[in-house]
Amino acid sequence: MSEQPKRYLEIINEINQIVHDDKLTSGDKLPSERELSDRLQVGRSSVREALRALELLDLIETRRGEGTYIKPIGSYRLVNVILSFLLKDDEARKDLAETRRIVELEALRLACERITIPTLETLFLLINQSKDEWENGDIPFEEDYMFHKTIVEASQNRLLLNLWISLVEYNKVALKESLEREGRPELSIREHEEIVYAIQRKEREAAVSSMRKHLENSRF
Repeated sequence: MSEQPKRYLEIINEINQIVHDDKLTSGDKLPSERELSDRLQVGRSSVREALRALELLDLIETRRGEGTYIKPIGSYRLVNVILSFLLKDDEARKDLAETRRIVELEALRLACERITIPTLETLFLLINQSKDEWENGDIPFEEDYMFHKTIVEASQNRLLLNLWISLVEYNKVALKESLEREGRPELSIREHEEIVYAIQRKEREAAVSSMRKHLENSRF
């Protein structure tokens, strides 16, 4: 496990400890980025990324001009469970990949029923942009990320989307390394095309089968 994602999660865990130590609860305001940075002795950019992850999990909310607050629905027990598991050892990466696969395949099943024409057009556009990037000698990393995110968004299930983003943000480094393997970008683009054509035809099981193969080949 690389140090970057591990440290990123440790900062979230330390923020959680501050919440406990300061006896903060639902609706309370969190310390400012500057204060968190000083207390944790880390850069403000690292604090900002950790807060962004907590916001994606719907545990906190940022109010413009006011600060960051713990959401009433938030439960920091959930964060503790996730972090205590992910920070244990490198074996957690295997379980992380399996969890991402479960979330993404279920989101895809819903997307096959709920996807809109504009979203389909977005997926085809991302594929074309990936081809352009690859032909120009660049790795279409951002297009690859947005392709998968768009499919999960098409499920119209906000919790699935938040879970997916959190899982993928945690290990973006591994995603990039996977796509940089020799010959992988071109094959990945073809796999994306198979998935979208199956979605377009409303062939749910074919889409799920293609996505499962794609995720296995991606070595997330």
